Amino acid sequence: MSNSPFTIRVPASTANLGPGFDSVGMALNRYLMLTVEPGDTWRFEAQSDNLEGIPAGKDNLIFKIADWIADEYGEDLPSAHVKMDSDIPLSRGFGSSATAIVAGIELANQLLGLELPADEKARWASQYEGHPDNVAPSVYGGLIIGSHRDEETDIVLAGTPDIDLVAVIPDYELSTKESRDTLPKEFSYRDAVEASSISNVLVAAILQGNWELAGKMMTKDLFHLPFRMPHIPEWQKAAELTGELPVYGATLSGAGPIVLFFVPRGYGKEVRLQLRGHFPSHSVELLEVDRDGVVVSAHAVSSNQL
Repeated sequence: MSNSPFTIRVPASTANLGPGFDSVGMALNRYLMLTVEPGDTWRFEAQSDNLEGIPAGKDNLIFKIADWIADEYGEDLPSAHVKMDSDIPLSRGFGSSATAIVAGIELANQLLGLELPADEKARWASQYEGHPDNVAPSVYGGLIIGSHRDEETDIVLAGTPDIDLVAVIPDYELSTKESRDTLPKEFSYRDAVEASSISNVLVAAILQGNWELAGKMMTKDLFHLPFRMPHIPEWQKAAELTGELPVYGATLSGAGPIVLFFVPRGYGKEVRLQLRGHFPSHSVELLEVDRDGVVVSAHAVSSNQL
């Protein structure tokens, strides 16, 4: 059990990558940071605007996850004071809930000295979330391909893609439930086979580093593009721009509304500049793939290191 102050840093993630629906995800260099100190009672203190309104007590999602993990291992959590900092926008498609889930698992892991391996953390996170594409990258870092079933969770680590990323970040939120409500309840056998073949080629292209083909498969997605794109004008516009800009492709990040452009290494700044002209009312940011996943350190980290 840890009785000394420590920090937990959890990277954001982007999920799906188009047709890799609920199974392909990638960690991003946006972070949720927890600074944890012993306390007489549980208290969560938000230190950034992105976390305004987050519950301060045991109704906080991070506590609920940590308490669930403790119960699963037959342990009682010691009380702690947790300072929270984040540069991840909420409900936009960068896995803000997923980072909280992974943070809660790691919080229990550290407070109780469970020494959980990464695959076990990913399994617990996927059990809570229902699929691995946005939680597993936050555990491992890099790009992952995963399958979660009731009986087990399988994760393939696909390394750190050598690309630039540019995100168009709208100023409105879109809940995952709201976005999922636009999806069909079922596919015909023929449609399922076609959609899966597109997803298979996406994965194979990524593993070969063929991002031009991967970008093409993003435009052919049948799992969610035909159903979500009509409701997200930024995605519609991004699809039109991919033929004009030096990019591999663009797709919705998670459930949206963030749109992520996949760009050849070294062209990110140029693409960001051009996209700012096309999306003057939105934030347009250059991002990188996080390599490390969740990281724990035994010393305080200031918010300006995010």
